[in-house]
Formats: sequence, structure tokens, C-alpha cells
Amino acid sequence: MKLIAGLGNYGAEYEGTRHNMGFEVVEELAKDLDLQFDRNDFKGAFCKGQAYGQDVILLKPLTYMNLSGQSVAPIMKFYKIPIADLIVICDDLAIKPGTWRARSKGSSGGQKGLQNIIDLLGTEDFKRIRIGTGEPAHGKSEVVDYVLGKPSNDDRRFIDKAQDEAVKFLHIFIRDGYQKAMDAISTGIIKEDVRQVDAK
Repeated sequence: MKLIAGLGNYGAEYEGTRHNMGFEVVEELAKDLDLQFDRNDFKGAFCKGQAYGQDVILLKPLTYMNLSGQSVAPIMKFYKIPIADLIVICDDLAIKPGTWRARSKGSSGGQKGLQNIIDLLGTEDFKRIRIGTGEPAHGKSEVVDYVLGKPSNDDRRFIDKAQDEAVKFLHIFIRDGYQKAMDAISTGIIKEDVRQVDAK
């Protein structure tokens, strides 16, 4: 069983904000797979079903971003999901809007939801997708307001395209596994930088 966890903050006031990139990706994936977030447990909203003959859970932790691990860790324990079958989607300030990155492991890079998952699982060795939002103009003093704010129209256009590519990646991840999804990036079937595509 694969667990795909999209991170964000729950509530209408947070919809469309930079910190909710993970929510948006799993919501789009759920639509594609005709799944509904109809279950509430493990401090999260989730859907459980089959896609491409694989068992899959899509999860939105409802703990607020910084405590995301309090939802991810217990659902993994209950359903006995191996760390190899977890992938987490979150926002990333260090990546420009219109770009995203898939990685098999690594540090949190300062992303507090990701760090909480690392802390509660006791490992950095799980897959993640980072959706770029760019950095605030005046540095760290503006970070909280920035991640809880909404992207400009231009940034939103690029972010939407990056999210679409990430969703394509997740379809392949479910159907064929992580390596096949990474191969789709290396062969150019999926684009990690939609800005370059737009510039051509």
C-alpha cells in the first residue's frame, strides 16, 4: 500500500496559500483517481482505494503544517505501510515557482512539516516532492507572512503547471514505482522546470 501525504494548513483562510501546495497536489490526484477525502482519522482527512491495481491512501494532515508527523506516523503504523511506500508533498521556499523536485531522501531543508515527519518517523529516508514557491523579497523576517500568503498571478500560473507535472509523476509512481517515475523525468516525459518549457 502506498501513502501519498500532501502537507498544508486546514481551513478556508489557508486555501490557495503557498504553504498549501501539498494539499493542492493530492486533491488534484484524488480527482484524477475518482477518490474522495471521505475519512477523518489519524488527525487527518484521507481517502483509501485502488489505482492501477495498487492499494493507495491519499492523506491531508489536519494538524497544521508544523505537526504533520502526528498524522503521517500513526496512519503508517496502523496500515503497516513501509517507509519505502511513503511519499510526501510540500512547498519549498528555496525553489522558484514553476519548478519542483522529487527526491528519495534528505533533510527537511527547514520545511517544518517535513521536519516533524522526520522526527516522528526517526528517519530522513522517505520520498518527497517539493513544489517551488520562491523566497520572500526581504529574507527570513517575512517567511511566516509569505508562506501564509497567496502567490502572484504570474507565480500561480507557473505553480499550477509545476503541480500538474508532479501529479503526472505520482500517477507513474503508483502504477509503475518510483524508479519509473524518475525515469520519466530523466527522459523528458515529465518536466521538473516548466519555466524552461515556457521559454522555448
